[in-house]
Amino acid sequence: MTGEAKRHRVAITGIGLVTPLGADLDLFWRSLLKGVSGVRRITLFDASHLPCQIAGEVPDFDPRQYISRKEARRMSRATQMAVAAASLALADASLTAPLGRPAAAGVYFGTAIGGFDKAEQAIQVLRGQGLSRVNPFSLPSSLPNMPAFHIAQMSGALGPNTTFCTACATGTQAVGEAAHAIRHGRAELMLAGGVEALIQDYTLAGFSAMRALPTSFNKQPERASRPFDAKREGFVFSEGAACVVLERMDRAVARGARIYAEVAGYASSCDGFHIAAPDPDATGAVRTMAWALQDAQLDRDAVDYINAHGTSTPTNDAVETLAIKKLFGDRAYAIPISSTKSMLGHAMGASGAIEVGVCALTIHHGWIHPTINYEFADETCDLDYVPNLARQVQVRVSLSNSFGLGGQNACVILKKPEI
Repeated sequence: MTGEAKRHRVAITGIGLVTPLGADLDLFWRSLLKGVSGVRRITLFDASHLPCQIAGEVPDFDPRQYISRKEARRMSRATQMAVAAASLALADASLTAPLGRPAAAGVYFGTAIGGFDKAEQAIQVLRGQGLSRVNPFSLPSSLPNMPAFHIAQMSGALGPNTTFCTACATGTQAVGEAAHAIRHGRAELMLAGGVEALIQDYTLAGFSAMRALPTSFNKQPERASRPFDAKREGFVFSEGAACVVLERMDRAVARGARIYAEVAGYASSCDGFHIAAPDPDATGAVRTMAWALQDAQLDRDAVDYINAHGTSTPTNDAVETLAIKKLFGDRAYAIPISSTKSMLGHAMGASGAIEVGVCALTIHHGWIHPTINYEFADETCDLDYVPNLARQVQVRVSLSNSFGLGGQNACVILKKPEI
């Protein structure tokens, strides 16, 4: 080739998810198609004093299924879930640890908040019992790069290793950058994704102070996350982890791997507008989607499905709808759009990676999951959000959006693999 080095194609060959709908991939997918909500009343602490008492908790998570008891005790809940998701992804890809050619395999993983539960425990012990009772692992266990470290240690992936911390865009950005690492020859295999696991009183209190959470659905938690609906009140805070196995396409084909989808394009940008509110003109979101399509070398007309950021906040959903209209013009009304967060809530650093996995499953199975709780039309949100019922559609190209606090934008484009 002239002008540009050869770009390696990138395959998704494994998906590992730990979500409010469980960790079994087949059950997760069937639940999504049925419109099952994983949002429930909080059990991890007593939330009765808070205006929002619901969240997307991962039910019955036992790290000892994936990690020894001793190691698990030294990890934050976020790291435990991240290692679990990576283990599930490797198994799904029919790969075993330690990986062969360790320097050619890497880990790009991220989290918005990290393992602050470990730091908070140490603070409480220090102030209540004194320095001698503080666990020496408490500080390192709380660091945001610990999920990436422990995944690398577990898998034997000793190549490129980076931690992403870009709020709600984290998981999408980790996957996109990992794909670029393979594309440009820095690795042959990458474990990529994101995690969030901090359903605590102070996180719920902080988001409540921002007036970002719903308060009218404490007795009907499954109805609380309602993206694009006129009566949406805010996002449902959630937890979970997602990891995808990315491989150089020729390597995946040579070993006879199942290939869910191909990572075709990726881009990121920043609004530079406000710490929490998206740019009302949606210029950053439009720019990110357009750049991702350019990176994928695809025309706008090629997009068959959009997995929306779709948080269920009044401002975000309206701005994302505007962005899609600005980029796709009249064709925006013909593109099916759905929000995975309508069933899982918003797991911050994990959500984008979960949604990339969902897009891969959508392409692989030929079904689009619904946006549940869509009951009341909003004149500012008037596109096809696949309301309440799944739809059988052959999707060749999907686009997944993530827009985060601080104006962080990221977009990943997947396509049906041509082998």
